[in-house]
Amino acid sequence: MQYFITGASGFIGKRLVRKLLQREGSTVYFLMRENKRDEVPALLAYWGVDDTRAIALSGDLTQPLLGIAPEDVAQLQHKITHFFHLAAVYDLAADAETQQSSNVEGSRQAVRFAEAISAAHFHLFSSIAAAGLFEGLFREDMFDEAEHLDHPYFRTKHDSEAIVRRECKLPWRIYRPGLVVGDSQTGEMDKIDGPYYFFKLIQKLRHMLPPWMPTIGVEGGRINVVPVDFVVDAVDHIAHKEGEDGQCFHLTDPTPMRVGDLLNTFARAAHAPEMALRINAALFGFIPRHLVKMVMALTPVRRIRDAVMQDLGLPDDIFRFINYPTRFDCRETTRVLKGTGIAVPPLDSYAWRLWDYWERHLDPALFVDRSLRGQVEGRVVLVTGATSGIGKATALKLLEAGAIVVTIARDLQKIEETVREFSDAGYTLHVYQGDIADLHQAELLTAKILATHGTVDILINNAGRSIRRAIEDSFDRFHDFERTMQLNYFGALKVSMGVLPAMIEQKRGHIINISSIGVLTNAPRFAAYVASKSALDAWARTAASEFADKGVNFTCINMPLVKTPMIAPTKLYDQVPTLSPEEAAEMICDTIINKQVRLATRLGMLGQVLHAVAPRVAQVIMNTSFRAFSSGSKEEGKPGRPSGNQAALSEMMRGIYF
Repeated sequence: MQYFITGASGFIGKRLVRKLLQREGSTVYFLMRENKRDEVPALLAYWGVDDTRAIALSGDLTQPLLGIAPEDVAQLQHKITHFFHLAAVYDLAADAETQQSSNVEGSRQAVRFAEAISAAHFHLFSSIAAAGLFEGLFREDMFDEAEHLDHPYFRTKHDSEAIVRRECKLPWRIYRPGLVVGDSQTGEMDKIDGPYYFFKLIQKLRHMLPPWMPTIGVEGGRINVVPVDFVVDAVDHIAHKEGEDGQCFHLTDPTPMRVGDLLNTFARAAHAPEMALRINAALFGFIPRHLVKMVMALTPVRRIRDAVMQDLGLPDDIFRFINYPTRFDCRETTRVLKGTGIAVPPLDSYAWRLWDYWERHLDPALFVDRSLRGQVEGRVVLVTGATSGIGKATALKLLEAGAIVVTIARDLQKIEETVREFSDAGYTLHVYQGDIADLHQAELLTAKILATHGTVDILINNAGRSIRRAIEDSFDRFHDFERTMQLNYFGALKVSMGVLPAMIEQKRGHIINISSIGVLTNAPRFAAYVASKSALDAWARTAASEFADKGVNFTCINMPLVKTPMIAPTKLYDQVPTLSPEEAAEMICDTIINKQVRLATRLGMLGQVLHAVAPRVAQVIMNTSFRAFSSGSKEEGKPGRPSGNQAALSEMMRGIYF
């Protein structure tokens, strides 16, 4: 048996050709653009045949008779038993002209060519989009009843069907697949489409929150999802079934999921939090469409919407389809497939494979240079306080990645030790001695750095002071609050405002503030420290709002407890879980690469959420930890292990300051 297929290099086409070639004695002719001929060897290898069984013909979907040479047309006369037309634009975001040319005119030329070679059967791959946004149940024998075809993709899929139904003189069959996802056995997929658009959002939630934490989501219409292997197996069987010409077959799931259930299925597959509370998108259906367009035409609204959509990786029209109103009857398909074992598998059984394949092969983050070297090589990075702890570990990683690292530090002995250590390792650390808590020094040193190095591409406000003392022990120590604020807020602010003008001028820059998990959890005994870090966080959020269009990024890292010289006086911390300076440096490097607005542990984010939704509960929890841990200097200095209560709290709230 001999076949002709357009779209053989596409996601469905490749698999259909492989299926057809499994039939004994079969030969497949397939259409290829001349400029795509170099892909043929890879296709033959994928199909496991040579060019005597899979024969490429040069042509173009938009040309008369597909642009195939007359001698090839003559050679194919009366040879083709089944002509499969799959080539089309399946992208909702494609412009109307491109879709019209490929989907409509392409279908017309495919029909004309099939007639010219006298093919025995013509098979059109359409889509459930041909129904438009029909309200209710759309049967396989319905066509003219389609509604709301104003979107170019819906309109062109409907019109391409019309050409086959009204103009094709050959026996024809039409297939309308649902949203085609990856292979149910391997997860393999070739593009981000349909439910895949939401995978980035699910991934972000997984990174932010623990999987057991309920979230708020959306509910909408029923989304009909089918795996590509089902579509290929079904078409292969139906196409060769006698007596089914002139019919349309819905390759759909008889029991499709609602949007909320579908997203929760993928959330479970990703080990991400599920949407426990869902808001039905139909509630917004009462808003007139012209009013929505008018509001979206406003520049501020449009910019906010575009930023949100870009951050979540969602196409412009996605929310239009969340409240999808159409359900699809597939009784004819079920009848023809009865007894074959070909059926749509439950999404639960293969969702994990789709997620795993996406995360390993399709995640857009995979195609961005995520190396630290790619972000910092040859660039000037100012790390305040880089002679010990987090700053020192960060400076070393940056130097290893090829950055020009500059620091402002106070202690001459530590400066000499660090410079010598780095020099022995083959690196140069540019050090400017001074105290940024002295605002005059901070201003002069920042200006000197700019004069010497020209600019600062990345500023890491790392230098800081922490005081562990309860407020009730600080009534006569107001200077603790003053000196903490002087370094952690005013000093960092002075340096930041010193480097900002150059960043704005070059339309590129990144300011990273090392904050604390205590800002999110409101840690007792750290009122001075938390207040100073909170002030810097607030300033950075305001600055980010002002400079969002200037190419300057701001990041706040709510760092958990790190084992550094700053916490050494508190002996209790010798017995509680902490990060190493190197692990903290990894967090900083991650923000340089990914430019998150905020980086925090899940526990820190949970603390912030708890303070927002149940502040009294949060207060009780933190007060319990406050009373469980002593603040007296004598007890703090006692050697030995913490008590049972202390050990339990420190394990439950790893990284939180006590």
